[in-house]
Amino acid sequence: MARQDEMAALSPQDAVAAHRDDTTSDLFGITELCREFGISLRAIRFYEDKGMLHPRRVNGTRVYTRRDRARLALILRAKAIGSSLAEIKHYLDLYGSHGEGRVQQMRYVLSRTDEAIAELQQKRDHIDATLAELRVINDAVRKGLNR
Repeated sequence: MARQDEMAALSPQDAVAAHRDDTTSDLFGITELCREFGISLRAIRFYEDKGMLHPRRVNGTRVYTRRDRARLALILRAKAIGSSLAEIKHYLDLYGSHGEGRVQQMRYVLSRTDEAIAELQQKRDHIDATLAELRVINDAVRKGLNR
């Protein structure tokens, strides 16, 4: 879980750049990714079943490319901020096979983050109003008890 938290703390640019590091090998095993991201084999297979990761088979063994690794990092980041699997898959699918959908991805992210910010701000305003009301009630009760 610590590695997953580290990946979530990276900026999107840093997360993608980390997966372009030339000092790493081009292919990764499922166990290696599980250790790196602090997730289970079952989680990776789940993302495969949902069509979000596309490992190759080498002699019957699953191997993952840098692209799969970057996609996994993006999946975990998006999950950490509350995105649904459908939203994450849509975002990943926008990219295309060679990055031709990058602009569409950015527009999608801009739209979704605008919506999420507005929703969270509305929730914060509601919480602030509720806290203010509770403080008024709390103060009134304290004064009543101190009489």
